[in-house]
Amino acid sequence: MSDQPRIRPQPGIMEIALYEGGAAHVQGMDNVVKLSSNENPFGASEKAREAVARAAHQMHRYPSTDHRPLREAIGRVHGLDPDRIICGVGSDEIIHFLAQCYVGPGDEVVFTEHGFLMYRISTMAAGGTPVAVPERDRVTDVDAILAACTARTKLVFVANPNNPTGTMIGLDQLERLANGLPEGALLVIDAAYAEYVTGYDGGAALATRLSNVFMTRTFSKIYGLGGLRVGWGYGPREIIDVLNRIRGPFNLSNVALAGAEAAMNDQDHVTRSREDNARLRDWLAGALAEKGVPSDTSCANFILARFADEAVADGCDAALKAEGLIVRKVAGYGLPNCLRITVGDEPSCRRVAHVIGRFMAERGQA
Repeated sequence: MSDQPRIRPQPGIMEIALYEGGAAHVQGMDNVVKLSSNENPFGASEKAREAVARAAHQMHRYPSTDHRPLREAIGRVHGLDPDRIICGVGSDEIIHFLAQCYVGPGDEVVFTEHGFLMYRISTMAAGGTPVAVPERDRVTDVDAILAACTARTKLVFVANPNNPTGTMIGLDQLERLANGLPEGALLVIDAAYAEYVTGYDGGAALATRLSNVFMTRTFSKIYGLGGLRVGWGYGPREIIDVLNRIRGPFNLSNVALAGAEAAMNDQDHVTRSREDNARLRDWLAGALAEKGVPSDTSCANFILARFADEAVADGCDAALKAEGLIVRKVAGYGLPNCLRITVGDEPSCRRVAHVIGRFMAERGQA
């Protein structure tokens, strides 16, 4: 066997850093509050849970291959053409599809320095070159993105609102970006947190009008279906046709499809979740600011708390964990002095504010 040639992965694969999700456990503690993955603290709607329970009786059946009922539900709610919608295993899979279909060796993919880690991973998995561009005070800088684009640019990812910063830019800036891209480059608007912004369509109208704009969305955030893994994308029909050619025929289960369709049709739950999140997000940001911990105005369901340096951020993280509160360290996103804190229910927010306030007071910084 020693004379056998070694089995090797494609070039670049082993250079990809493993993605680490938000922690869910603290050693030695049974009862913890998880505020590390931007999950809806109110969970899925009752209608979605009921639909999942009914669908469980059909787990022995293969799901539909075209996701037609779910795509039609999405189309009704958002006023979109179902034939321009593709569904995937979270928006992560849609991002992978885009990279697999449009990126290869020698091609470049542009995104902002604090953007979602999957942009880099999907790019490298396809053999492309990731290009991270600076943000301006943790806000997407359209001019910096345009300056980074070349004839080799194939995809430009912009999360709006962004994760983990929570900041966003206006639709006019997104349109300016799309109009300034090189020929053959596609702007992908990652709108995972769009539902948290009143009156924001996530870039759907741009993706309807412009041939070089694509939008991704998810059921994992405000819909509370992170455990079912359902996302969707919307854009020009020719791009949808390309992506469907590599999509697995049964990539979403019966249970996932049923839950997502019911969730999409229950917009009352979305409205309640958005309103509660806005109220508690503003309260938490204000409470931490009073303790000497600033954050940028967040348009999502989390805040990015900023500390003096990495050591202080690590110390605060440890203080929170000691009380069973799990938040997200974001050094991997280039923000070592920050902690991303999901907006939980009111008791969780008050506990976070209390613990951080006590930590800062003990350091003489509150």
